[in-house]
Amino acid sequence: MKAIILSGGNGTRLYPITKAISKQLVPVYDKPMIYYPLSTVMLTGIKDVLIITNPEYVELYRNLLKDGSHIGINIQYAIQTEPRGLADAFIVGERFIDGDKSMLILGDNIFYGQGFGAMLRKAASLEKGAVIFGYYVKDPRPYGVVEFDEQGNVISIEEKPERPKSNYAIPGLYFYDEKVVEFAKSLKPSARGELEITDLNRKYLEIGELKVELFGRGFTWLDMGTYDGLLEAANFVETIQKRQGFYIGCIEEVAFRMGYIDREQLYKLGKEMEKTDYGRYLMDLANGVRE
Repeated sequence: MKAIILSGGNGTRLYPITKAISKQLVPVYDKPMIYYPLSTVMLTGIKDVLIITNPEYVELYRNLLKDGSHIGINIQYAIQTEPRGLADAFIVGERFIDGDKSMLILGDNIFYGQGFGAMLRKAASLEKGAVIFGYYVKDPRPYGVVEFDEQGNVISIEEKPERPKSNYAIPGLYFYDEKVVEFAKSLKPSARGELEITDLNRKYLEIGELKVELFGRGFTWLDMGTYDGLLEAANFVETIQKRQGFYIGCIEEVAFRMGYIDREQLYKLGKEMEKTDYGRYLMDLANGVRE
């Protein structure tokens, strides 16, 4: 399975912050926003990653993440010249996917909770069809909403419904089989001129191959696409890291714990940033301080 991180768009909800920089490169507490979805991908066990962004930002991402070899993965880059919807990611990334199964994650989402890695790896092991996720919210009207039966089979999905059929919102994390590119190409633009991810998911629903996995009450999902969301995410990361001493979205730590790099490589990465708490954290991990 391969993974796509969609980091395109103009970030207009975060103007003027994003007038000169990609939203997903904005800092969220102590690391760039892109680190959080990238760490999620790495937890899945996927090592082939495509980052889709605007043409003016590609070199910025390349400067930050290079080809990914320093953390034991393979990162490639692709350009989305204009926002054409989430489902367009599979058309842009068709050559990268190359007939394999794929995962899509939005570049402005944070996921955090116990057992998350196991849940991801279960979703990534799908044989056919698609897997989406459901997150209980008090007011689901601003979100895509999923209705499902006791076996996790999806009954309906709606985008921003006035009368939601459930309280489960659909976060920006999706897993698909090899049919996804073909389905994406068959979509027609919505009223706002975009290829909608909801319409793509409906393709799988129509053939009875759409499943939902539910995040429990102790799980956190945050969307960092607004001022409030950005602040909320930064405060959340700070609170967890200072209270527990373990970092969220630390790609070097995930690489080490997944066996992509060894202690020596981890220490070297930390040494490059030894004047920061982040760098010293990596060095401590390499020295066995936080086992």
